[in-house]
Amino acid sequence: MRTMTAWRVDRPGPIGGRPLRMASVPVPEPGPGEVLVRVRACAVCRTDLHLAEGDLPPHRPGAVPGHEVVGEVEQLGGDDTGDLRVGDRVGVAWLRHTCGTCRYCRSGAENLCPFSCYTGWDADGGLAEHCVAPAAYVYRMPPRYDDVHAAPLLCAGIIGFRALRRADLPPGGRLGLYGFGASAHLTAQVAMAQGATVHVLTRSVEAQRLALSLGAASAGAAADAPPEPLDAAILFAPVGDLVPVALSALDRGGTLAVAGIHLTDIPPLRYADHLFQERTLRSVTANTRQDGHDFLAFAQDHPLRVTVTPYPLSGVDRALADLAADRVEGAAVMTLPEQ
Repeated sequence: MRTMTAWRVDRPGPIGGRPLRMASVPVPEPGPGEVLVRVRACAVCRTDLHLAEGDLPPHRPGAVPGHEVVGEVEQLGGDDTGDLRVGDRVGVAWLRHTCGTCRYCRSGAENLCPFSCYTGWDADGGLAEHCVAPAAYVYRMPPRYDDVHAAPLLCAGIIGFRALRRADLPPGGRLGLYGFGASAHLTAQVAMAQGATVHVLTRSVEAQRLALSLGAASAGAAADAPPEPLDAAILFAPVGDLVPVALSALDRGGTLAVAGIHLTDIPPLRYADHLFQERTLRSVTANTRQDGHDFLAFAQDHPLRVTVTPYPLSGVDRALADLAADRVEGAAVMTLPEQ
């Protein structure tokens, strides 16, 4: 029996208590319609931190997190794997399975499927040397990016892309981004490529500098008012206190999209100050596969500067601790040497 090294959520709790443990586990076998992927890189997402700390309830004991996986197909699970072949370079993302028959799936909103399953939550993910994924839910990765710089595209990029769509930013509009980590630094570039003016609001001075270097029109503290009213805003920071702040910054008819899977409690909203004049508050729930294909095609055609902080496989717990303390510039990415 082949074994591999993997990080498992042992006992969810504060990251300082080391809720993840590195373990030797069997290399998984792909079932029908699945592929075994040899992991080359896996970005470490804030969702992984929420899973480790218990903000998101565990769906299975000892799960291996990680859902921004770039690797090589090593084994096919039967014949029902489409056009994938051994040796293909693929990406494994957050959305792992949908039923395909409910009204949400049939209407193109598979991200709302009540039977959806997720990589690193319902099934083991990519903070390991291998992972298994359904062939119908993996992506071919844009060749413009190497493995380390491609990994953050699979969640930070895709979710930010959907959040931008949900924010209903008009052509040439003014966009505010609250929080400026892995997802926001890619979303800002997409929006600017589409002609938007981007204002960044974040507590991290280093992130403010990164935002300005990428072309943001301004960068200030999270609770500051932007220099002009916003047509749309996206909240990436998992901080409910920023919801009224962002709503107050919107111009008439503006939309705030909340991009995270977890958010602390939102304080009371005052209708006249926060919602009147047809301001809209929206959530963002995962993504559809079409979002993923559309974004990866955009990323191939429009070169994005993907800022990464690399960590070895042995340093995943340190990556999560750095993420919790806002010490990561851009995206944290676990890298594996060529095998």
